[in-house]
Amino acid sequence: MSTIAAVSTPNAPGGIAVIRISGEGAIETAEKIFRPFNVKSVSEMPGYTCAYGIAHDDDERIDDCILTIFRSPHSFTGEDVAEISCHGGLYVSRKILRAALKNGAENAEAGEFTKRAFLNGKIDLTQAEAVMDIISAKSEAELNNAEFLREGAIFRTAEKCSGRLLYLLSGIAAWTDYPDEDIPEVEPDNLREELYEIRSELYSLIRNYDSGRIIREGISAAIVGRPNVGKSTLFNCLSGFERSIVTDIAGTTRDAVEETVRLGDIVLRLTDTAGIHETEDIIEGKGIDIAEKIAQNSELIIAVFDGNCPLTEDDFDLINKFKNKNSIAVINKTDLEQTIDSEYINNNFIQTVYLSAKDNSGSDELKAAIEKIFNISPDFFASATASNERQRSCISRAVQNIDSAISALDNGEFLDAVNVVLDEAEQNLLELTGKKITESVVDEVFSHFCVGK
Repeated sequence: MSTIAAVSTPNAPGGIAVIRISGEGAIETAEKIFRPFNVKSVSEMPGYTCAYGIAHDDDERIDDCILTIFRSPHSFTGEDVAEISCHGGLYVSRKILRAALKNGAENAEAGEFTKRAFLNGKIDLTQAEAVMDIISAKSEAELNNAEFLREGAIFRTAEKCSGRLLYLLSGIAAWTDYPDEDIPEVEPDNLREELYEIRSELYSLIRNYDSGRIIREGISAAIVGRPNVGKSTLFNCLSGFERSIVTDIAGTTRDAVEETVRLGDIVLRLTDTAGIHETEDIIEGKGIDIAEKIAQNSELIIAVFDGNCPLTEDDFDLINKFKNKNSIAVINKTDLEQTIDSEYINNNFIQTVYLSAKDNSGSDELKAAIEKIFNISPDFFASATASNERQRSCISRAVQNIDSAISALDNGEFLDAVNVVLDEAEQNLLELTGKKITESVVDEVFSHFCVGK
């Protein structure tokens, strides 16, 4: 493969920038653009060593730098790798990159360093995808889970199940192909029991997929309620600053206001909406229409009620519209005397939270309610879970094929039919880990990476 190079640090000024070069000619390219002070030559540097020196382009001095050498196969990509650390200016790092490209390297494509690590057998495909999860992690829980997957959590489960399927397939094939030989008969009951165990292990990888997706991508949530119940105050409370205008005048919010907020490890793509009520004001009516559309399309509805007032007709209408959705009732203004019919609200919502947005209290209770609705347990990230649609699809198809094999056994079909669908399940697992996968799928996986990773 060709020698590739890219700036591996963010495209922004910083304290340091790293230019990564990988491939058969990486050290040769580095030697042409780096002059060390403390060693005789770059080509003589052992792996895992550094040298201080000057990056240059022919006779032009570019910057004082540190060169780090990794020798094949003991590098991230499995190839010879040279990394030049320079001052973190965009111009200086690009000048060094241009010098590398001028002296034998080619521009790396998106994710090409990690792709080479996969192609050279340093990591499997699920571990490669976990690298991108580490980069995009927005919380401690996401980072811990991504590290868990990068260490091979999904791969180990898939490999174990694949090995068990291969053993079953070989036993079925031997017994059906050589009936005259002294080969133990395949017992349907024992085979069925083994398949149920394999299915259970695989299903555990996708059981919490939707919860994991929500944690990674965030939850689209709409705050709804009649005017002046404290929606905007709650929105500002969760946002951490005054994002929505708050007044005592009902109907202050007429348009949707959006903000991304965090509750612990939960990210909410939160929208504050206009107060929903009957009105003859044309402009306010348009805002209410927008509010209802946003709420209908949101994954979570936070319906706010004023605990200091009895339920109104507008409140009852709101309850009827959203009670069967993924919704949480928030009874606000608990700092005041409570006159609301809380029992009626409790009977119509999955979860009810009592808080005072004005006093900035109750966010922990709201977080707990969201976790309960979306089945996010405290130990969720301690178990391996498919982290993207490709992985989920491979595992789901393997589970479906195992289900078909179990049905074939239950219906008394020949073992040849069982063998066919189990072989399909095995192929699904090989596709999951990348042991058997098309070039186009590999390209698609790594196209989502940043250049330089």
